[in-house]
Amino acid sequence: MGDNSDTATAPSPAKIAAQEDALLKQFFAEVSEVERDNEVNRILSCFKLNPFDYLNLSFDSSIDEVKRQYRKLSLLVHPDKCKHPQAKEAFGALAKAQQLLLDPQERDYILNQVNAAKEELRAQWKKQLKKDTASKLKSLVTEGKFDQEHEQSEEFQHKLKLKVKEILTDQEWRRRKMAMRISEEEGRLKKDEEETKELWKRKREHEEQWEGTRENRVSSWRDFMKGGKKVKKGEIRPPKLKTEDPNKSYVQRPVKRG
Repeated sequence: MGDNSDTATAPSPAKIAAQEDALLKQFFAEVSEVERDNEVNRILSCFKLNPFDYLNLSFDSSIDEVKRQYRKLSLLVHPDKCKHPQAKEAFGALAKAQQLLLDPQERDYILNQVNAAKEELRAQWKKQLKKDTASKLKSLVTEGKFDQEHEQSEEFQHKLKLKVKEILTDQEWRRRKMAMRISEEEGRLKKDEEETKELWKRKREHEEQWEGTRENRVSSWRDFMKGGKKVKKGEIRPPKLKTEDPNKSYVQRPVKRG
């Protein structure tokens, strides 16, 4: 006879979700107003550049863990459930943190900074092992398990959190400085563009004024070619000076003496 009753049937995803909902309802029924307020205060005190901190998750948390944690905490501090005056602000901070961690590009950026922080701490750990012979031997004997235990320790995780905060802060400062320089450069280019436009505007106005006087200039030139500049009424023209004919020979006259 075949065995058709000994193996348990795995629960369906819908059943698992229903069980989680029931647990959540029971959890929130037991949560006091003080606990809700404490969670709001915790969220508002988090480091703004670290979304893992807002959701109270480790850096190696999966996408599913991010979603579950967000659902739990958002219900905990929801403005309709929590009477804390800043519950709405905390609720919005959680939503933004989840959005960042679900965005592949933003998540990769944060995890890259986490990996950079780990590398720095690992380098420090190796230097420490060189000084501590016993720890170094233990690390070699356990084939790296000693190092793994160290990275899983509460001390290492605390240092990692601080180092990530330091790196993220430095990167944000660099980003803001770059944005400020870009803004200044854009302002300079805009000013140069406006000055160039103003210069061309003045040039066009000058050309238009010059073109506007073209008829008068042509008329004056014609009058000049006909007989010289016209004499205005009442104007006395100076007499023309006689000039010596260059073809005539010049004879010096004797000077009379008294």
